[in-house]
Amino acid sequence: MRIIKSILAATLISLLIPFSSYAEKVKIGDPGWTGATAIANLLAAVVNDKMGGEAELVPGNNTAIYGAIDRSKGEIEVHPDIWLPNQEAYTKDLVPKGTLKLSSNSYEGNQGYCVSQQFAKKMNITAIEDLGRPEVVKAMDSDGNGKGEFWIGADGWASANVNEVKVRDYKLLDAGIEPIRAAEAVKNARVLDSIKKNEGYAFYCYKPHAIWGMADVVMLEEPKHDPAKYKMIQPKADPDWYKKSYVASKDALKKIQIGWGTSLEKKISSNC
Repeated sequence: MRIIKSILAATLISLLIPFSSYAEKVKIGDPGWTGATAIANLLAAVVNDKMGGEAELVPGNNTAIYGAIDRSKGEIEVHPDIWLPNQEAYTKDLVPKGTLKLSSNSYEGNQGYCVSQQFAKKMNITAIEDLGRPEVVKAMDSDGNGKGEFWIGADGWASANVNEVKVRDYKLLDAGIEPIRAAEAVKNARVLDSIKKNEGYAFYCYKPHAIWGMADVVMLEEPKHDPAKYKMIQPKADPDWYKKSYVASKDALKKIQIGWGTSLEKKISSNC
């Protein structure tokens, strides 16, 4: 995490060096997942404490943040945690259009699915397909509706859409798994509560993330990434995305960057 902080802080400092004597705010989007919120706060601290500027965090999902950057009206000027190719439906339009720039530095992200070490040992779970076993589904049914709960992400996350398709194409939906969308804070609390109560719970997880320091969890094995088995279409590209997508292999490692509106550069240069 220290390396990530250094990369991102250096990127924003290089962008905002002229900003140190500029009084207007830098508005940084906060898309709500734990890593993004941490990085957004780090960037705000760099602007406020190290550069003598002023930063404001603005919450919103990806659609809202990218839309604000594209409008170039100063509503939001920085996206702190761009996972590619997950968010390519946005960047492939805005970068060529010239309203968004991406940092040249990046770090690596690894996405997958986790259960607690405790639950994995108790139910002999090592791989994603194990979640579809009847006894595992039953153990993950906390509300008695006959479905095993599986957190796939929050509304507005590109990764949650991928996970919804994967649950189907890994045949977990047919096995009785129920994909749940909720805020990440809800998921974090549920993970800790499930461990405390010795209950079953599965969830989308990724590295780096604070959950690895919060609880003893394990990432499950998935089929090796295969481009032929990874056809993901996001809702922004096609309203019939769910039907037309097919994802039945592990995600490739992700390239994660920060992005900023070119309007921010223009605002800075015009006030230097």
